[in-house]
Amino acid sequence: MHTVIVYESMYGNTREIAEAIAEGVHQADPEAAVDCMPVAEVDAALTRSADLLVVGGPTHLRGMSSGLSRRMAAVSENRKEGHEDAAAEARETAEGPGLRSWFHDLPKTEPGTYAAAFDTRVATPGAGGAAEGIAHRLSSHHYDVVAEPEGFIVESTDGPLRTGELDRARAWGAGLV
Repeated sequence: MHTVIVYESMYGNTREIAEAIAEGVHQADPEAAVDCMPVAEVDAALTRSADLLVVGGPTHLRGMSSGLSRRMAAVSENRKEGHEDAAAEARETAEGPGLRSWFHDLPKTEPGTYAAAFDTRVATPGAGGAAEGIAHRLSSHHYDVVAEPEGFIVESTDGPLRTGELDRARAWGAGLV
């Protein structure tokens, strides 16, 4: 089985969740080939080779990020002292393609190609989530979404991840197999 995990990450939290999902896939199927990559590095050929496509991103403004929300997040991160690594990741993500634009170039697939969607989000009332929108876009490209969209919790807008979320992501990844 070949699993491709595509993620967009501003502060590293979504990347950590994606990597934990990859670990879970490997735990469930040690023979599985797993590619876990940022959205800017994933092309159509790689997605077409996947038996399972897992896509995730951060929640911005109650849904999927946009070019504007990514730029706003990068500016906010640049203003924080002692966050140089996170600021660099945020700038790189803001300057590259986000999931919304990536979906425009994602080729439609044949039924029987499986997918799943996840996001990172804060656990406050009305915070929303990006996973539903990601799952909807996967479905509109004819992927069979095999799991309910999943949200993983960050303690504040830029993290850290809530205790136990990496373990939960590993278990979720294993369950996808």
